[in-house]
Amino acid sequence: MELEILIPGRQNGAVENKCAMGIMTKAPRPGHSKTRLASALLPEEAASLSRCFIRDTSAAIDALSHQDPFVVGVAIYTPIGSETEFRELLPKGFKMIAQREGDLGARLSGATEDLFAAGFSAVCLLDSDSPTLPFRYLQDLATFLKEPVDRMVIGPCTDGGYYGLGLRHTHARLFEEITWSTDRVCAETILRSSEIQLSAITLPAWYDVDDQLSLNRLLCELFPELANETVPQGSPAPHTKEFLRQILVEEGEGRIWPQTSSRVRTAL
Repeated sequence: MELEILIPGRQNGAVENKCAMGIMTKAPRPGHSKTRLASALLPEEAASLSRCFIRDTSAAIDALSHQDPFVVGVAIYTPIGSETEFRELLPKGFKMIAQREGDLGARLSGATEDLFAAGFSAVCLLDSDSPTLPFRYLQDLATFLKEPVDRMVIGPCTDGGYYGLGLRHTHARLFEEITWSTDRVCAETILRSSEIQLSAITLPAWYDVDDQLSLNRLLCELFPELANETVPQGSPAPHTKEFLRQILVEEGEGRIWPQTSSRVRTAL
């Protein structure tokens, strides 16, 4: 399946008055994906889980785009040359645009600039690590971004980052002097918005999956019948659930979810 690749700096009339709901993502490859889950998953398994996350997140965006024509799904991908690796993961209505080089701040800032330059009237950057993000949060992001108001809409992650950041105009300052990969990212981003007198709307928090603790949270959400704790339920994430279910069934409780008991094999 061929997906349209947007060329930075080239206007695309088909996206005028639309919102780019863009997933910041890299090609899922063993040894490069979900490396902080090495204690639970083999390198190929970690790459497979990353593929599931992309499938589930892009499917949710695709569903929203059918409900709300203001929304267009975009994969903001890296590295250049990996385009074919995404074709089996993304819905056919998705577009793609390459990330710029540089640190995370440069990539995020560059993505907003390139998507606005392509003709979008609003841009929302989403992480690719929150496969169960509640659908209503995506709806809220799109709803706020429809309003022609120069402000920031941000969805915090429980670890201090953010799962989504939406804008109606470019604001490079939002991505400068941020202590990336720490629990201060969201707070510092809100501080930057205050510095430039850009009002901010903060949505409810959710979580991303990048370590054993957050993987446990995901398993509790997807398999509540096996969990020792009750957690809020988000989107169903069917690809992610099926991949994890197979591991639980075939290899047993302690493999990826230390809290489980021998009930796992018979309950799934």
